Amino acid sequence: MLRATAIVRKAAVKSDRVADTVTLDHEGRHRRRVALKGEGGLDFLLDLDKAAVLNDGDAVKLEDGRLVLVEAAPQSLLEIRAENPLRLMRIAWHIGNRHTPAEIAADAIYIEDDHVLAEMVRGQGGTATPVTRPFQPERGAYEHDCGHDHGHPHGHAHDLHHDHGHDHHHDHGHSHDHHVDAERNHREHGPGCGQAHQGHEH
Repeated sequence: MLRATAIVRKAAVKSDRVADTVTLDHEGRHRRRVALKGEGGLDFLLDLDKAAVLNDGDAVKLEDGRLVLVEAAPQSLLEIRAENPLRLMRIAWHIGNRHTPAEIAADAIYIEDDHVLAEMVRGQGGTATPVTRPFQPERGAYEHDCGHDHGHPHGHAHDLHHDHGHDHHHDHGHSHDHHVDAERNHREHGPGCGQAHQGHEH
């Protein structure tokens, strides 16, 4: 099976090199190693050095040089709104405190459908309306490209939730000291790499 070992970011994707397309939801675009099948029938293995976030319009590069375009699949989300920007900001603070992936728009916040969070939002005076649309949440402030050379100038992004090289979810219901993490990463990886490791014990 063909392997895809590099990511080409949207700005560098050349349409004449695209051999197929995969449509993936947010979780599906948050992987390191997984077998995939393109819409045109192309089977390949995504096999990255580190877990990465694939965004809508990015591509993965096959061993033979061809590209497979990545599209964000529509999925069940909650559209969160409030009567004024201040209330929406307060709701955003509470959502961030839950370490929940969120997509921030000018006048709305989008999160994955979750009845507990929906009740919390309504309790804060906001609205939580089910919608179906692609989900492209914000990347963490401490996620940086570490300059890996994959044959294109963009490197690839590290996903805070999957940076341990295996694909499963952690419960982030506790606080992290990001400043300590950043200082430790500076010591371990040098100033050129802001790779953020969670403080989990395995």
